[in-house]
Amino acid sequence: MDISLAGLIGAAVGTAVSAAIYGRLVERIETALRKGRRVEDDRGTFAQEIALLRRGVLAVDMLLCAGLGYWIGQKIGG
Repeated sequence: MDISLAGLIGAAVGTAVSAAIYGRLVERIETALRKGRRVEDDRGTFAQEIALLRRGVLAVDMLLCAGLGYWIGQKIGG
């Protein structure tokens, strides 16, 4: 397996970008879900769903941004 320094630096930058994007992304998704949900009878279930959603978004966000950062770093740095 060939791992380059430029790729690792790109992955680190991608991870930092994912941290910056995460808050805004989750906020928009939660706002859309809350608007679509008219009756909040079961708040406990909704809170659990939001917690799962946050974890899922974080995982996908980090994987995509770190992977894209690694790829870009690999292409630029050789």
